[in-house]
Amino acid sequence: MTTGLDSEFDAVLLDLDGCVYAGAEPIPGAAEALRGLAAAGIPYGFLTNNASRTREATAEHIRGFGVDAEPAQVLTSGMVAARGIAAAVPAGSRVLVAGAPALVAAIESEGLVPVETAAQDPVAVVQGFSKDLTWHTLAEACVAVRAGARWWATNLDPTLPTERGAMPANGAYVRMVADATGARPRVAGKPAAAMMEAGAAMLGAAKPLMVGDRLDTDIAGARAAGFPSALVLTGVDTEEAARTAPAERRPDMVLDSLTALVPGGEDGGMRGLG
Repeated sequence: MTTGLDSEFDAVLLDLDGCVYAGAEPIPGAAEALRGLAAAGIPYGFLTNNASRTREATAEHIRGFGVDAEPAQVLTSGMVAARGIAAAVPAGSRVLVAGAPALVAAIESEGLVPVETAAQDPVAVVQGFSKDLTWHTLAEACVAVRAGARWWATNLDPTLPTERGAMPANGAYVRMVADATGARPRVAGKPAAAMMEAGAAMLGAAKPLMVGDRLDTDIAGARAAGFPSALVLTGVDTEEAARTAPAERRPDMVLDSLTALVPGGEDGGMRGLG
């Protein structure tokens, strides 16, 4: 397909926080761009490191901006983490969940048993973002990890873009457990190539364009999977950072706006980095 980027892709994968929305507010131009992709028949899906919502709730949130979005178009890092754990431990294993109810649901959907304390002898710990995460839950995660439980983190993003600015995200809490235990988690979400590949499979795509606002997750993940990428300047990272980034985090192009993706539309301030 030919997009406003004048390149051939068979789908578009989009980050959400800082790309499509910032907290409860849509990013200017994002809804129009997504409607333009839909009108042109260009498949698109959403890859989010935020594991605090289910794919159903995430799709509903996007629809609130006047954009058609279905759960089948959404892949969360919590889903990828749950799949990874299920592939690594026996069916029915207990997993200590340090995260939101959406992460609990993802663990249950893979035939695993979520638990809340280290005394319940979990074989694994999974940690994802939750606004309600407590010290007591983090303490239980520390005890379980020190006892030998395998540790997964849905992602390591240190901050979360919101309508009030950047706020602490999952990576900040993961660091607390890492500092207390000396352990390091296996990361399920971006920049893991597995999440990018799962997103492409979700859309039946062979060569999707990954669009996001973070070099260390969205762009690095695309590079790891061998997908082309674009940094959109509506979230965390800047064009200067993109131009000076090492090869493994350098996007193929920079966009001022998602409108650059719309066939026949404005160029959205698209610039190739060479």
